[in-house]
Amino acid sequence: MRVVFMGTPDISATCLKKLLADGFDVVGVYTQPDRPKGRGMKLVYSPVKEVALEHRIPVYQPENFREEETVEQLAALQPDVVAVVAYGRILPQKVLDIAPKGFINIHASLLPQYRGSAPYQWAVLNGLEETGVTAMYLCREMDAGDMIACKKTPIGPDETAGELLDRLAVLGAQLLSETLSSVEKGTVCATSQDPSQVSYAPMLDKSMCPIDFTKTACQVHNQVRGLNPWPVATMLLQGKLFKVYTTAVVDNPTEAPAGTVLGLTKTGLQIACGQGAVEVRVLQAEGGKRMAALDYFRGHPLEL
Repeated sequence: MRVVFMGTPDISATCLKKLLADGFDVVGVYTQPDRPKGRGMKLVYSPVKEVALEHRIPVYQPENFREEETVEQLAALQPDVVAVVAYGRILPQKVLDIAPKGFINIHASLLPQYRGSAPYQWAVLNGLEETGVTAMYLCREMDAGDMIACKKTPIGPDETAGELLDRLAVLGAQLLSETLSSVEKGTVCATSQDPSQVSYAPMLDKSMCPIDFTKTACQVHNQVRGLNPWPVATMLLQGKLFKVYTTAVVDNPTEAPAGTVLGLTKTGLQIACGQGAVEVRVLQAEGGKRMAALDYFRGHPLEL
């Protein structure tokens, strides 16, 4: 079975590595064009391109599929099936019609919940205790295709979105390999999504970063976890802006106004919330380095 793979970031690279390790015949790889990065703005390969080049697989990097030549290029690879994981490109119907066994997508949520570009982040932001990955057929509507299978996993109470993604990548790679095996054997059974259960996970942006300490301690903690590693929660403290990477909900029945600094402990800086308190444990001052809050405030005493 001839497989074309489409993907760009680390989760995609993990899935591609799994397919290659399991012996699938990947005849071509599509990934986003090289992008400038860092202070020198040098062009950087995507993680998927790195894997493809390492295995000497042809790499294609079109900006889109509007040009007929780009569509014909994919058709010339004669894929039986196309696997798509976080490719970052919209595929028109004329492209979806190319592979006779369909386009199989791995989505980082338990569909039909959390359709969209930031599913695992919103699962953490909303304090879910469980999420997973879903294998589905791509269709014209975003994340609305028939579902083939899913794998579930608990979300740890202190797990960040980045940590969760690392686990979902491995889970998604396993699911993709199993799904393509079923496709090859002709044993796939797909079911349509229940429209009444649909929810959405829109793209994150920096407007979500400022922490609102009038919320409960759990909500603040979930915000910090869900925005780590990007775009990262922020707080203003005595006129200085800090990125906040790690917090903990603490047992402090304070009645102090929300946002009040309650003091330093052996593990961090406690701040009152609308209900309860959080302890800021890892932060980064503007222009500084990420570090333990306790270490930072030892060198920069607070005015309490």
